[in-house]
Amino acid sequence: MGGLLTALNAGKTSLITNQKSIEIVGNNIANVNTEGYSRQRADLKQIPAVNFGDFFVGQGVTVSNVSRDYDVFINRQLQEKSIAFGEESGRSTPLAELERIFNVSDNNLAADIDKFFDAWQQLTTNPSGQVERDTVLQRGQLMGEAFANTYNELENVRNNINNKIVSSIGSLNEKISEVAKLNDRIYQVEISGQSANAARDQRDLLVEDLSKSLGIQTYTDNRGMLAVQLPGGTPLVQANQAMPLSIVTTGSDVNLQISIAGITKDVSIQEMGGEMKGMFETRDVFISGLRSDLDTLAVELTDAVNTEHVNGWYTDPATGLPATGQLFFDDITALPPGTPPSRHIHVALPDSRYIAAAGQNTAAPGDNENALTIAGLETTYKIGGTDTFDNFFSKIVSTVGIEASRNKLALGGAQDATIQLHNLRDGFAGVSLEEEMIDLVQYQRGFESSAKFLSTIDEMMNSLLQLKR
Repeated sequence: MGGLLTALNAGKTSLITNQKSIEIVGNNIANVNTEGYSRQRADLKQIPAVNFGDFFVGQGVTVSNVSRDYDVFINRQLQEKSIAFGEESGRSTPLAELERIFNVSDNNLAADIDKFFDAWQQLTTNPSGQVERDTVLQRGQLMGEAFANTYNELENVRNNINNKIVSSIGSLNEKISEVAKLNDRIYQVEISGQSANAARDQRDLLVEDLSKSLGIQTYTDNRGMLAVQLPGGTPLVQANQAMPLSIVTTGSDVNLQISIAGITKDVSIQEMGGEMKGMFETRDVFISGLRSDLDTLAVELTDAVNTEHVNGWYTDPATGLPATGQLFFDDITALPPGTPPSRHIHVALPDSRYIAAAGQNTAAPGDNENALTIAGLETTYKIGGTDTFDNFFSKIVSTVGIEASRNKLALGGAQDATIQLHNLRDGFAGVSLEEEMIDLVQYQRGFESSAKFLSTIDEMMNSLLQLKR
């Protein structure tokens, strides 16, 4: 009778185990399209045998654990590639805007500079012509507006980056906070010997998102909780504590700060990664460089024209006598600190009668000597001793084009790498319906066999009871 009871217990454990295994397979099938879900498996373990006479007889089977398919190497690679993909993504939209601003079409700033000097060239053919003089004045004003518009568009790109940073912080803080909560949940579940597979999947998904956005680094602490930090080592999550990021306004820009144990710390570019690093470097390094180059071009061009114009002669409308020393543009070489020169190019002349086209103090109507000199600046003046105005601007356009092209290639490569790693992860840890159907049939057969086994044992016990009667 004792042997039948042992067999009955073995059948019962087999029935329960196969039922639990079927439930796990069902959960896998239900989550076949769930992002970040890792396939779960029932880890089966035989119940220790007991001494029954001269033999050790098994006591059945049990589910010792519900494990998930997980590969540390693949996930680490995915985290690293997400950082690279995020950084290039952060640069992508601003660079596309910069490409539009610094284009190679006939409507860019270089075209306005050419038209300005072309107007001076036309003036050389008729130095006293009212139309030619008005055209020079108009082209000077339009060129100043073109410089200002280019600068303003650069500012719009900076503002768009700032707005994107501000709009991202709330979501990032929520994810950081959720990682801390999941740390606590996983710890509380697993300290009792159970598996927190769903919480671990959620945490892995958040880590991937934060890697793309902030370039985070992670490691497991001595309690098994995931510590999250910025690339520079600044902590974001320690155990179940989250350190939120905040926005601070510096001039017209926004920057990041983090609060750690009541102490507020500035987050530098060197401590960032992912999209944030891409956006901050584009704003503070690349666009700042473009603004500096644009200001250099504005100062060099206006100063070169002014230098020649003050040496030229015109007929003073008030006296009718030859006069000299008149600036063509407002002097932008000594603006207050922080004032962008390229935004303040204005023609200084009251009207076209003050244009100093003559080279001699007679200011004769046909004297075009100074107009020729100014018109020739387009090809003779060298910024830094090497570049004409056109060449200097072309280098700015080339810098933007090269960086935008590099970004497109790098973004495509990083995206392909993340897709391949996602496919690799899905191949290892994702749900395969074919495999699940095979497991489902296997456990179904096991369940049916266990039920048949229990039915047989039941009949045998009934027979024994009948014999005793």
